[in-house]
Amino acid sequence: MTIADAILDLTTPIPASDGGRVSLPAPSAASVSVVIPAKNAAAYIGEAIESALMQDGVANVIVVDDGSTDDTAAIVRAIRDQRLRLVTNAATGVSAARNFGARVASGSWLLFLDADDRLRRGAVPALLAAAKTAPHAVLVYGDYNLIDSEGRSIGRRDLLKGRRKPSGDVLARLASGNFIVNGGIMLVRAEAFRAIGGFDLSLRYCEDWHCWCRLAAIGEFHFVPKLLLDYRLHTANTMNAAMRSPGDFFPAVARVFEDGLILARLPAGAVPRLRQAAEIHLVTYSATQAIRFGRYPEALGYLGMVGRRSLKSVPRSAVKLALAYIGI
Repeated sequence: MTIADAILDLTTPIPASDGGRVSLPAPSAASVSVVIPAKNAAAYIGEAIESALMQDGVANVIVVDDGSTDDTAAIVRAIRDQRLRLVTNAATGVSAARNFGARVASGSWLLFLDADDRLRRGAVPALLAAAKTAPHAVLVYGDYNLIDSEGRSIGRRDLLKGRRKPSGDVLARLASGNFIVNGGIMLVRAEAFRAIGGFDLSLRYCEDWHCWCRLAAIGEFHFVPKLLLDYRLHTANTMNAAMRSPGDFFPAVARVFEDGLILARLPAGAVPRLRQAAEIHLVTYSATQAIRFGRYPEALGYLGMVGRRSLKSVPRSAVKLALAYIGI
């Protein structure tokens, strides 16, 4: 059975011979296509491309120019490497750009790298090596650290050495809150990504979480305990993040818990509990962002929102706010 066959009917459980999971063949050739959506990314696009091209196992790097008005396209064209391809999209948004890049990619695995981030040396080989130990995984992922606009390390996630994130059947855990923050820390089976339809263009925020949940509904994930990505914080993306509130994220919660593919794979009776946990997760995330930008009264207000949903969740959310305050 192919992945596409398995999800033709999204309203019924997926047939399979092993506990309801789909049995997937290992990719015949372990090659990676790096997809980089870019809009007015001239300041960082060269560094992002360089970090991808230096990785062993990368078959091609596809930059999708999503209506840039700066020198993004010229910078890409100036890089001479036969693995690099520039395509254009009609300014239809990051999800459409990623989906377009995935359609023209040739690799058996996809990696979605933001144009202002950079892969760490050895990131792709580490993911490919881990994928060999989990031949039925549809997604293999690691962790990231934070850098500033000049590329200096500002994160302290190296203090969390030995931290483990979920592997195997992760759908219920993932539905309760996104633990994969950035597409640049993962490899996704290209066949699986295309079969589930890619990113949902109707979602403005958390479209990645919804996509990962759909992938988790058809196969296993595998975690690699390594820092694989430098996730850049700079004026443009921090201003965008600072403007977000929990209400911006709740449409994605509704989408996840109305998705037939996802609902068919969740434990019976667990949906209300998981939906509440997802809302608490996103409110807590908003609070941590407020802490990072020095908006402490707003963060406390969000903590109150957590308490109104579940008093027992307040201590855990408060710990996350404290970690955000010290840069973790």
